Amino acid sequence: MSLNKKLFWGGLGWAFGGPIGAIFGYTIASLSDDKKNQWSRRSSSTKPADFIISILVLFAKVMKADGQLLKSELDYVKQFLKQQFGVQQARELMPVLKDILEQEYPLKDVCRQIQRSMDHPSRLQLVHVLFGLSAADGHVHPDEVSTISNYLNVNTNDFESIKAMFIENKESAYKILEISQKSSDSELKKGFRKMANKYHPDKVAHLGPEMQTLAEEKFKAVNDAYQKIKKERGI
Repeated sequence: MSLNKKLFWGGLGWAFGGPIGAIFGYTIASLSDDKKNQWSRRSSSTKPADFIISILVLFAKVMKADGQLLKSELDYVKQFLKQQFGVQQARELMPVLKDILEQEYPLKDVCRQIQRSMDHPSRLQLVHVLFGLSAADGHVHPDEVSTISNYLNVNTNDFESIKAMFIENKESAYKILEISQKSSDSELKKGFRKMANKYHPDKVAHLGPEMQTLAEEKFKAVNDAYQKIKKERGI
């Protein structure tokens, strides 16, 4: 199924309205009346299409954060879209992204729309994806993602946990599990269970199988952090 049918005609939910909908005003204006009516039957719950659109809008902001568009970031986006949605859909999504890159829009308002309509696990997945883009040039730039994370109402502990998945140091395993280096073995196990539940791929099943597969990266990072600390402690 083509992107147009699967993504657009499949029905966007809440992303149709608000500032995100305005960003896609040109696309909306070009639709037939029948297609506009399909879009108007929107839902308050997050659908895969809403998540994809949110990714593209936030990708654009991160890519322009330092005032220049890097080839490494563009290559990352292309590869990301190919891996998650296939070559054909990636080919159709890239012109949409380039159109967004040419626009100026209020980041805070966009994030507020996402925050109101997207559940916590989905917002955590967005932050994880954005960190991947931030690391595309070989260096993680957390400031590029920090502002977006704050606007999405992602708390500091969750932000630091995801950031630690991309910045490896002696504290990263503990930060991933949201515990301190002084935590007891019992607290370590409790922290692992808590984070394994928080980042379980099933939490984002409603975003579609592609995003559920991507979410396994966070789940694996939690397990790897736990095994690393256990090895260090000789447990």
